[in-house]
Amino acid sequence: MRTPRISGSRCRVLLAAFALAAALDLASLAVGFHGGHVIAKPLLMPLLAAWAAARGAPRLLVAALLCGWGGDVLLLSDADPAFLAGMTCFAAGHVCYLALFTRDGTPRARTALLAPGYLVALVTTVALLWPDLPAGLRVPVAGYSTLLVAMACAAAVRLGPVAGLGGALFLLSDTLIATGVADWPQPPRPNLWIMLTYLAAQFLLATGTRRALEARPGPMATYGEVRSTTP
Repeated sequence: MRTPRISGSRCRVLLAAFALAAALDLASLAVGFHGGHVIAKPLLMPLLAAWAAARGAPRLLVAALLCGWGGDVLLLSDADPAFLAGMTCFAAGHVCYLALFTRDGTPRARTALLAPGYLVALVTTVALLWPDLPAGLRVPVAGYSTLLVAMACAAAVRLGPVAGLGGALFLLSDTLIATGVADWPQPPRPNLWIMLTYLAAQFLLATGTRRALEARPGPMATYGEVRSTTP
């Protein structure tokens, strides 16, 4: 089921507001202004979800983005319970994405070859991280990683390159978080790279899903009508 679409001008305002909040967040992280990050981060996914809903996106897509909002807010805290709760929110978002990709996506024979690569990446990453993760986080991180890799693989295999790139960037972003938790060496300003890849991931998943559904023949073809009237 899709959300009803609204006027193109409002869509443009919402997209501009998301871009502004993203710029503020990334700039704050780049210069070490924590206050700006605290203000901007909770605005990001609600704005992106509102834009997606305004474009007539499926409700599962909007739900996935709002689950990301819950995770974003919880991860503003450094406490272990907040980290686990945030990971649970993101896991729920991946379930929404998987349900959507399975229901509305179309398998692509060539990209199906990516599945073994994603499986190898999952097993290798979890095996390398496992000894360095806190004992209480090993199983949750392994379970979450399995769900994340399944989402990233399904995005590529069932929706095409745009959503596939979004899934891959989500995987990269969360791998940076996991290596930080494992106390591995980090790049300068690691939170900047985490947020940059995460924001790109969510935006590409949203736009890639919409484009893939617009391109479908049959009942979903009416979705393409939105494209002609809104950006």
